[in-house]
Amino acid sequence: QVQLVESGGGLVQAGGSLRLSCLVSGSTSSINFIGWRRQAPGKQQRELVATIATSDGSMMYAAAVQGRFTISRDNANNTLYLQMNSLKPEDTAVYYCNAHSTKSDMQYWGKGTLVTVSS
Repeated sequence: QVQLVESGGGLVQAGGSLRLSCLVSGSTSSINFIGWRRQAPGKQQRELVATIATSDGSMMYAAAVQGRFTISRDNANNTLYLQMNSLKPEDTAVYYCNAHSTKSDMQYWGKGTLVTVSS
């Protein structure tokens, strides 16, 4: 089992910045991909924001956040980060930390943290 706990959400004005954190614990060696997804108000789908492959550290970003958001990890402290700059109102969403094990095909989710960007 893997446990994920997000923090760092809040209210920010357009153009501002926030940094989200995700504390990872449990069977972390089983994780192949870890990253962030978000669910905007009124939408059912949780869209990919950014992800890291644990094998080689390669990163992938959604086109909507490329160049504005940066995903990183601190392995010593078992923490994943999402630095969000130049925030836009359309970035408003609940942001979830997400981990995937390809061997077991298990998806793990945190409870989410709300980011609200005012115009």
